[in-house]
Amino acid sequence: MVALSGPSLIILAAGRARRYGGVKQLAPIGKHGEGVIDLLASDAWAAGFDDIVIVVNPETGPLIEEHVAARWPTEHKVSFAVQSRLRGTVDAVLAAESTLDLSKPFGVSNADDLYGRAAFLLLGERLAVSPHNCLVGFELDRALVGDLPVSRGTCMVEDGRLTEIVERRNVHSTLEGYDADDGLEPVSLSPLATVSMNLWGFQPSIIPLMHKSISQHDFETDSEIQLSTFVGQVLESTSLVFDVLPTRSRCIGITHAKDLPVAQLLVRLEIESGHRPEYAFV
Repeated sequence: MVALSGPSLIILAAGRARRYGGVKQLAPIGKHGEGVIDLLASDAWAAGFDDIVIVVNPETGPLIEEHVAARWPTEHKVSFAVQSRLRGTVDAVLAAESTLDLSKPFGVSNADDLYGRAAFLLLGERLAVSPHNCLVGFELDRALVGDLPVSRGTCMVEDGRLTEIVERRNVHSTLEGYDADDGLEPVSLSPLATVSMNLWGFQPSIIPLMHKSISQHDFETDSEIQLSTFVGQVLESTSLVFDVLPTRSRCIGITHAKDLPVAQLLVRLEIESGHRPEYAFV
């Protein structure tokens, strides 16, 4: 067996997709009916990621595993991990710990966001050469699909490094730009604001800190702890560096059922402009 040298990728596919109303990880976003997760895998392999770990929940996991077995090329290493209790994205990453090669860095992505090949290449190239953790930063107006409200992690960046991340909720477009109806200030957000779409690069040293965060979290008060919250804690309590990798890529996300036709159109435009191959797997 050939040794794997590129970074691993954890795809977070354990969400229940209540707002979408189905298994949105398999939403047929591609020109030939490929699911979001299919295009994600194709982009990751093109960017040099060697192996993929898909974190699923017990309910929809079998459907995703069946889909992958039927459609994905067999020459790539793909593993599955089950997040038994949905306690947020930090817990989801730790569900994949036993399948990771912790001698090398790893990436993390959502399963319902299509980040663009350029963004994945940016992440893969940085993980190959840098000892730092990192985040791919998207511009807000290129990280929204449709007009229904969503949550976005807004990032404060100084000298290319993340200094603060704040989760903003009920972000939606207005005639003037974008507002967040969550009681926080400022209400209006710049279209060029840097936001996290959960496309992270981590060094293995982050794992013990994730365990510590989980052990200290009060799940009775807050049932989940998300990566954005965790990274904010790390920035406050440690000297770890998170580089922000800015991209002009469009993040095509599926949050609501109404987003699907728009997302399908955007994928077709990527294909027509040469930014994405017509088929996910050739």
